[in-house]
Amino acid sequence: MAESTIAICILAISFAALIILRFPVALGLAVSSILTVLYLGIPLETIGQTMVQGMNSYSLLTIPFFILAGQIMGEGKMALRLINLAQLIVGGVRGGLAMVNCVACMFFGNISGSAAADVSSIGSIMIPSMKKKGYDTDYSVGVTVSAAIQGVVVPPSHNLVLYSLAAGGGISISSLFLAGIVPGFLMCLALMATSYVFAVKRGYEKGEPVARKDIPVIIRDGLLSLMTAVIILGGIFTGWFTATESGAIACLYAFILTFFVYRDIPLKRMGVILKRTFRTVSMVLFLIAASASFSWVLTYLQVPSMITDWMLAVSDNPIIILLIINILLLLLGAPMDMAPLILIMTPILLPVVTSIGMDPVHFGIILMLNLGIGLLTPPVGTVLFIGAAIGNISVSQATKGMMPYFYVLCVVLLILTYIPGIVMWLPNLFG
Repeated sequence: MAESTIAICILAISFAALIILRFPVALGLAVSSILTVLYLGIPLETIGQTMVQGMNSYSLLTIPFFILAGQIMGEGKMALRLINLAQLIVGGVRGGLAMVNCVACMFFGNISGSAAADVSSIGSIMIPSMKKKGYDTDYSVGVTVSAAIQGVVVPPSHNLVLYSLAAGGGISISSLFLAGIVPGFLMCLALMATSYVFAVKRGYEKGEPVARKDIPVIIRDGLLSLMTAVIILGGIFTGWFTATESGAIACLYAFILTFFVYRDIPLKRMGVILKRTFRTVSMVLFLIAASASFSWVLTYLQVPSMITDWMLAVSDNPIIILLIINILLLLLGAPMDMAPLILIMTPILLPVVTSIGMDPVHFGIILMLNLGIGLLTPPVGTVLFIGAAIGNISVSQATKGMMPYFYVLCVVLLILTYIPGIVMWLPNLFG
């Protein structure tokens, strides 16, 4: 057996074994990379150098800024204000609470950029409210966790920043943010249409109308909350500042709005928010560093080119290749979390899709939606587990309520995969 084949086996088997033994993913990536380079006789310093280089990127500053802005906004009553705005827009339709859930999750995703934060903040309000209004508990959880997936696609998703970094930093973050807007709206419309069908089928009532005297306050508070996303996106798209600078300005705006305008929480809570942010950022940075070493080993062993040759040998039809990639990503999304999969699979699959003419920006959105759907599927299913805990039901019950929306999201995935114009319209429009 060739030396490279044995090295690939060491890399894959050691990583799989560590994951099965429930080691942290970042540690598994680092250890399997070290074992492989030791076998190959490569100086161990190489791993340290690639890990440092993996974090030596100015664009990485974007991630902690976005996370901090989301933490600050999520700590106050921002979710409730966005829910009220969504109630004003779609609450009067039959099954209105479910639709409010979908719209509110899209709004909050524009602030948090995280599906887990989305379901935690919106779900803690909407799931009890839906249960109180007669909605089935499993359905309430199912629509909430499914709608939360919008947070990984709509800008400013920090997962899109991770994808840009995993792709070598050559993909514009602003183009990725632009590409996520139309798919986000398409997802929201598809989820709302499904909610309406269920409302008619199960006899769910219309939402309660908003009192006319409350409308100005709801609009004002909702728009002020959404201004965080407007600052980030508007600044990037107009060229006034970079994605990193927009993240810093968004943090400042979120800080002023939460602590001095709304005064939802006392200033002393800022210490807790910073501690939580530092903990999250440290895990993300270690994961990025470990993934950089793992990707270097993969590239050294020419694994990406091998997979490209294998897929093209299976079929030269782009439709078949993209279907295989979608199925592969959906299967991988079940046992693994989103961030490590972005960092591992991007350098492997990007050469494949570019070889069949797919735009890297288009692939980034497809990757996000694939892995976002994976957050709904056991055994990992982070978003599904959070929703089940909030609804106080078993994971199997939550899965049952989520499945109709799972199928709808898969249909949206296929539409976005095979009709690239939906994804690429805004990036092409803005050049």
